[in-house]
Amino acid sequence: MKVLNDLLWDGELKIYQDTESFMFSLDSVLLANFVTINKSTRKILDIGTGNAPIPLMLTKRTNAIIDAVEIQEKSYDLAIESVKYNKLDKQINVICADINELYKNMGNNCYDVIISNPPYYGTDMLSSLNSNKKIARNDSNLSLDNIFMVAKRLLKNNGNIAIVFDSKRLVDVISSMKSCSIEPKKIQFVYPKTDRPSNVFLIEGTKNGKPGLKVLNSIILQNSENEYTNAIKKILKEFGKY
Repeated sequence: MKVLNDLLWDGELKIYQDTESFMFSLDSVLLANFVTINKSTRKILDIGTGNAPIPLMLTKRTNAIIDAVEIQEKSYDLAIESVKYNKLDKQINVICADINELYKNMGNNCYDVIISNPPYYGTDMLSSLNSNKKIARNDSNLSLDNIFMVAKRLLKNNGNIAIVFDSKRLVDVISSMKSCSIEPKKIQFVYPKTDRPSNVFLIEGTKNGKPGLKVLNSIILQNSENEYTNAIKKILKEFGKY
């Protein structure tokens, strides 16, 4: 069933979602908040945009043009609707395509920033999910190597790519980045609660960047009362305003 929800707690942006498909999560919010955006950022690419939560949120941080690529037609249609509803179609271009093929016909060194909330898992772990959720969560169509290979070609020199990923695969991520001449520059670990191990992390790398990794303060999602921490509430209420 298609629904129209608030994207963030300030109620300024809306997003269309399908309750039977993969819906965006807090990971997307954290990634949109984490990625480095500055005054010189002119063009951004979101790989595997889904129903476009990240591009929509980024419009609160930048006036840069955002190309949002999604392989699933159902998610693409929802993204188009959301962009039009929020009157952001002059800033966000939603493209229905497989990035593994699309990038071959795009110009080299054309993006300042690439961002992606890619699938974490292999297909053998997702047998119970419907086809839409499988594509959103398994890496058969969009592996780490695919993402960073695309970034190596499309990023401008010293351009940045930021992703959110499963903490158990930290070594895989860094290895894949460095094999594509992308130097890890900042990382932030996310913990469900203070007494639990990190389940995801945010990482940003620079194409042909100099060595030097900055470890940011960790993010704790919930307190002992199972409520969002003040840090998370601030992001959800004041995204792009601090």
